[in-house]
Amino acid sequence: MSYNVPNWLIILGGLGQIFTALIYSWIRHRVFDWYTDVKQLKPLNQEIAKTYGRYIQGLNFSFGLIAILLSTDLQNGSKLAIALTGLIAAYWVGKVATQIAYYPMYRIPQETLFKIGSYFMNALFTLFAVVYTWLFIVNVITYFNL
Repeated sequence: MSYNVPNWLIILGGLGQIFTALIYSWIRHRVFDWYTDVKQLKPLNQEIAKTYGRYIQGLNFSFGLIAILLSTDLQNGSKLAIALTGLIAAYWVGKVATQIAYYPMYRIPQETLFKIGSYFMNALFTLFAVVYTWLFIVNVITYFNL
């Protein structure tokens, strides 16, 4: 039996990940006033926080690019496809779990744009978690001929 994830869904997920990378700085600045908070840290800790922010943007952008350019390869059942989709699935499942576990205790600004945006972003994160988990499962099934 052959399983696969539609390429259009993988590419849609890739576009969404690139979108999250591109909008990340705006969200940190406009929604969370992140830079004001970071300025309260010691200089080294400021740089560490900024570096981790760039890592997040870079990973989101890279995962999106991989999904767009290598959508077929991401589900070919190879060991590399298993490893990569497993990594990306763990990243997004972890993000969604963090959103559920920790973020509800914080309030975002109550402007309509931000409220709608938070639902949209959470839906995107969930989409990424589902698509990459599905890809990972398809790869495992393919690799082990299940």
